[in-house]
Amino acid sequence: QLAFLGQVVTRAGIHLPGNIDYAGNAFDSFPNGVAALIGPDSIPFEGQGQIIAFIGWLEIAFMRDVPGTGNEHVGDFRNGYIDFGWDDFDEETKLQKRAIELNNGRAAMMGILGLMVHEEIQPLGYDPDLPII
Repeated sequence: QLAFLGQVVTRAGIHLPGNIDYAGNAFDSFPNGVAALIGPDSIPFEGQGQIIAFIGWLEIAFMRDVPGTGNEHVGDFRNGYIDFGWDDFDEETKLQKRAIELNNGRAAMMGILGLMVHEEIQPLGYDPDLPII
């Protein structure tokens, strides 16, 4: 869901203020979408490595299943810390909310896939002035 939202927001011209590195490169000096990862103006390999390392650290440190902390299903990473009323729901409501979340995730994956395909078919003659959304 964040990938789709990030794509839409940066395409609208909204970027973080300031510089991304000490060399003075601004956040908006890098292209949007796939071109930010691949191409002549892409984010340097070291910067991409930092992003991957940060995600790996999050996976190892926080996004893991800790046995004995009340996790109810696969992917329940609350680990006894976060509870926004989940334990107060009955089983039917929990199943419904899990299904809604899964479907939102699937919709977001299809959305980002559509945006990526749209970006990659432009060099094949697709009209780039057609709206993305």
